[in-house]
Amino acid sequence: MQDGRAPRIKNRAPAAIQVTAEQLLRDAQERQESQFRAPKQRVEDFEELHEYRGRKREEFEKRIRQTRSNIKEWLQYANWEASQGEYARSRSVFERALDVDPRSVQLWLSYTEMELKGRNVQHARNLFDRAVTLLPRVDQLWYKYVYLEELLQNVPGARQVFERWMQWEPEDKAWQAYIKMETRYGELDRASAIHERWIAVRPEPRNWVKWAKFEEERAKLDKAREVFQTALEFFGDGEEEVEKAQAVFSAFAKMETRLKEYERARVIYKFALSRVPRTKSAALYAAYTKFEKQHGTRSTLESTVLGKRRIQYEDELAQDGHNYDAWFDYSRLEEGALRDAREEGASPEEVEAAIGRVREVYERAVSHVPPGGQKRHWRRYIFLWLNYALFEEIETKDYARARQVYETAVRVVPHKQFTFAKLWLMFAKFEVRHLDLPAARKILGAAIGMCPKEALFKGYIQLELDLREFDRVRTLYEKYIEFDSSNSSAWRARRVFERGYADLRKQGLKDERAALLEVWKTFEEKNGTPEDVQKVQSKIPIVSARRVKTSDGQEELVWDMVFPDDEKESNPTSFQFLQMAHQWKKKQAEKAKSGPSEDSSRNSTVPSAPSFTRATAPTGGEQDTDMRDASSDVASSHGGDE
Repeated sequence: MQDGRAPRIKNRAPAAIQVTAEQLLRDAQERQESQFRAPKQRVEDFEELHEYRGRKREEFEKRIRQTRSNIKEWLQYANWEASQGEYARSRSVFERALDVDPRSVQLWLSYTEMELKGRNVQHARNLFDRAVTLLPRVDQLWYKYVYLEELLQNVPGARQVFERWMQWEPEDKAWQAYIKMETRYGELDRASAIHERWIAVRPEPRNWVKWAKFEEERAKLDKAREVFQTALEFFGDGEEEVEKAQAVFSAFAKMETRLKEYERARVIYKFALSRVPRTKSAALYAAYTKFEKQHGTRSTLESTVLGKRRIQYEDELAQDGHNYDAWFDYSRLEEGALRDAREEGASPEEVEAAIGRVREVYERAVSHVPPGGQKRHWRRYIFLWLNYALFEEIETKDYARARQVYETAVRVVPHKQFTFAKLWLMFAKFEVRHLDLPAARKILGAAIGMCPKEALFKGYIQLELDLREFDRVRTLYEKYIEFDSSNSSAWRARRVFERGYADLRKQGLKDERAALLEVWKTFEEKNGTPEDVQKVQSKIPIVSARRVKTSDGQEELVWDMVFPDDEKESNPTSFQFLQMAHQWKKKQAEKAKSGPSEDSSRNSTVPSAPSFTRATAPTGGEQDTDMRDASSDVASSHGGDE
């Protein structure tokens, strides 16, 4: 404890008697000392009253001398005098305060309130007149003044105050208050005249709408229509003017709808929407859509929804012009609208307008060229050109314009960095469809010369194959191999044969395997080297016959194919003997050609070699046919696996 530290608590167990928060608060409340209260003073006679008033006045005078610009001190002084019934002194204080700050609105309001509490109405009127003369832009003073006159049932006086106020061209609420006062007393013609004066001062759309609604509520429908027509003439037919007057058009159409004049309302909506940009008429389109849902037909409703979707796409594209998905949806929307117009038998002018909208969308879309030189940014963009060209070819039958679209697309793509084979091939096929083969060949030739690509070669070769121009196909294949020898079709076919042979060998399909080898041999004889032919020849099986006893005890001749690869793995000794037999037979054949008479005696002493034949069917052409069919099946089953 000497060093000021708290004592160490040795026993931390809870106390036997716990003190609650309620007890603590009760003890604090009981021990709290009472606040000091000033003693109350009672005035017993007039002498004490005069003394008290004098003392208070001295205090107030001292305070306002110290803080002369503090309006709060002046107000306390004046209100205290009024509370003592000394209205003359209170007026004197207020006048002195007004000399200090004559533009204090609070001071004027307190002054007039004091006079009204004292039932000095004329004094209050005079004060309001002085206040609005000095501060004509303070609406609160005018409102109080008008309220006072109307409270006293002095309607002409209130009207006179309003007229003085309107000369200053106040805010719209002041005009509305004047109109409401005239309406309360049944002076509807006066209220209509006030509306007209209000429009002359502030010709804004909402004021026109309020005037027309007022005329409609008092059953002056012709007058309401006249108001709307005057408003439309005032704003004009320009794009900016109509955009500003959208509220007027919407209110006009809604009024006609309430009067069950649906055709009038539809004409008003269409007139406004035809002149306002799509991106700035969302509210008007929403009102028109609601109107068509309630009172329109199926066709009118679809056209309305179409316009609303146009606005949505325009908003999306205004935020990001490179949003190609939105451009695709927008173009499909316009193409669908064109097809619907044709199906419904629209006039030629309407069809041309729909075609123009589609072209406009495509032209705007393709104008947003992707930034940078990376192909992944162009993949979606290039399809805009292709869809544009197909639209011109199929929908409008404008082949010259379609050709122009293809040519422009070809010029836009940076072919030195990358290209799109689909663009070149579709351009060439377009020329083929219009029987201009030289132009198609010229296009593909330019593509191969400018930016050779595997897909271009394949497309060009397929085109010439379809046209049965085999000489051109051979030439193209030569160019193709020169361009990239690693993509040789012969090498690809050989890999397919090897994979097919290994697969059939694994499955144990001997007939299909032999058929595959026959086709492979034919292919190598046509496209391969002698070494490749010899390699396949060494794989061809040998047909051997053996007798097998059947279940009934009879012997049956069975033909079997022995493959060199299988024989080499299963029986290496027999395979070596078979190879020696083949070599011996080959030598005998060569000697027979050179001199058959010299070796006749020698051959008689040598034991005859067993007879082996190559893989031919025992029944002649039947098995050969089966093998060829099987080979075609194998080739077809593996042909696409490149």
